[in-house]
Amino acid sequence: MRWIWTAGGIVALGLGLIGIVLPIMPTVPFLLLAAFCFSRSSERLHNWLLRHPVLGPPIESWNRSGAISRRSKQLATGSMLAAFAISLALGLRPLVLIIQGVVLCSVALFIWTRPGA
Repeated sequence: MRWIWTAGGIVALGLGLIGIVLPIMPTVPFLLLAAFCFSRSSERLHNWLLRHPVLGPPIESWNRSGAISRRSKQLATGSMLAAFAISLALGLRPLVLIIQGVVLCSVALFIWTRPGA
């Protein structure tokens, strides 16, 4: 069973790393999932992730107080706007745009109502 948790953590970490450079992918939720998976499978990987100078602080902020840094909130909002702009440019159907808009606004509301780190 440990190998399943390790594999899940590696996949989640990979998706989180992709999210750093790809505006439509979230980063922190995948890092949180990776930390959870690693906590179930490998103390070494879990500690490495939490102590990582770039990847660790957002996880610690979330674990400590459910906080998201202002910079992360701004980047997430910019990414959501970029994703919606791409959808508009592609000429997606109005129903798809409405659903996407509602989901993105809900996510933005959640993000901006969290405490700042």
